[in-house]
Amino acid sequence: MSPAIFLAGLCVGVFILQWISQLISRRQQAKTWGCKPAHRAPGTIGIAPFYRLTKAFREKRWIELIADEYARYGTTHKQALLGKDYITTIEPDNVKAILATQFNDFCLGVRHAQFYPLLGDGVFTLDGAGWTHARGLLRPQFSREQVADLSMLNDHISHLVNLVPQDRSVFDVQQLFFMLTLDSATHFLFGESVGCMLPPSQTSGVLQNSAVGNAKGFAHSFELAQGCIRDRVIAQNLYWFINPQGFKDANRKVHEVIDHYVHIALESKRKADSTDGRYIFLRALAAETDDPKLLRDSMLNILLAGRDTTASLLSSTFFYLARHQKVWTRLRGEILKEFGDDTQAEITHASLKNIRYLRYVLNEALRLQPPVPVNFRVATQDTSLPVGGGEDGQSPIFVKKGQQVYYSVFAMHRRTDLWGEDASIFRPERWEENAKHGWEYLPFNGGPRICLGQQYALNEASYTVVRLMQHFDTLENADPHPRTEPIKLSNLTMSHELGVPIRLYSTKQAL
Repeated sequence: MSPAIFLAGLCVGVFILQWISQLISRRQQAKTWGCKPAHRAPGTIGIAPFYRLTKAFREKRWIELIADEYARYGTTHKQALLGKDYITTIEPDNVKAILATQFNDFCLGVRHAQFYPLLGDGVFTLDGAGWTHARGLLRPQFSREQVADLSMLNDHISHLVNLVPQDRSVFDVQQLFFMLTLDSATHFLFGESVGCMLPPSQTSGVLQNSAVGNAKGFAHSFELAQGCIRDRVIAQNLYWFINPQGFKDANRKVHEVIDHYVHIALESKRKADSTDGRYIFLRALAAETDDPKLLRDSMLNILLAGRDTTASLLSSTFFYLARHQKVWTRLRGEILKEFGDDTQAEITHASLKNIRYLRYVLNEALRLQPPVPVNFRVATQDTSLPVGGGEDGQSPIFVKKGQQVYYSVFAMHRRTDLWGEDASIFRPERWEENAKHGWEYLPFNGGPRICLGQQYALNEASYTVVRLMQHFDTLENADPHPRTEPIKLSNLTMSHELGVPIRLYSTKQAL
């Protein structure tokens, strides 16, 4: 036997011994923790599940497919996908463990590399000390009173109202909501809106002279980049295959605009420029650091959340309101009782909280169409989850280091044992009956990574609904497809593939 063959055989033997030793050690640890096997979906390699998933993705029904598999294989089960074993769960106790009580046992996996070309190093992409620093930098800004200040939304709502057809014709309100939230988010973050609801001739600032060309160009680049990020996420460890020139160009254009505002903020800091008492998120953040890349990455991470989450919530709300006239009528009645139909009347965070039914409607839209429907974590060490093992599914299950664990908020929000037999039905009144929910309701995530901008999103969505109901008394569903559920399109947040076509008008207006 040649030395080379002997050495190769020795290496293989050592590898096998290490593998056996690790297997025995993990079995002993699982026994110590009281773990039992989770139910397994059919298949050992996972070619068929991968085919079903990719087919469902092309057909815009992958979120529903995942939900159906919980009904078929159990609320916690294992599944093979292209040779790798995944755990997937919609048990609130398990989700709580992943996101909170066993937070340090899990990480984001390769998300940083997948998201980095657009979002860089921020709260959505980092783990460990980097994440702690990024979040610590942002948290104080979201605890300020300015987050509850709704006055800056007035002009943006007026622009939105002006874009609603005056002739009662059909339009896609989702498109307007994504424009609204981009304008309002950039106004709040940078002190200057990108103005994508305005004609190009009225656009100010960097967008007049930048390579982006205009505000809608910035929005398009931002959308295109997110679409590529979504594809990189689906590709998992093969994310680096997805790096087309269009993706690079979109990232460059988005960064150009953000860098412009970062430069202004840093120059203002050096010159101690006055901002006339206006609160500008970026300038407040610049007071804490001079690092332009850190500021850019932080702004992009917050812009993504502040814009897309709120637009998703508003779009889903109007999708359901257009199909439930009794809810529209009741909600509008309560809004007019509180604020009247004077669109100049002051609206505050405190007064919005007085309209409980408004919060019930938003809660129900978030329950049925959570902005982030599916998520996952990767185990940083051998660990366990509280339930899902054994015949009754009540025993802990073992999670080995490096194993991915998926959880579907979308499917968990529709469990009939948690929400009743009508769990798939839009019924805001359920929140009057039982307004308190724990880990079974997670539209904004939970634990240390809970969404920093949760209150900002709810404030903006509430304010927008109130102002639109003051302006318009009639909402009609104009969808040519008879459906009670939207066809979902998910970039990094949930949206509606076919839009939300409606008619919105006031019967007091003459045609």
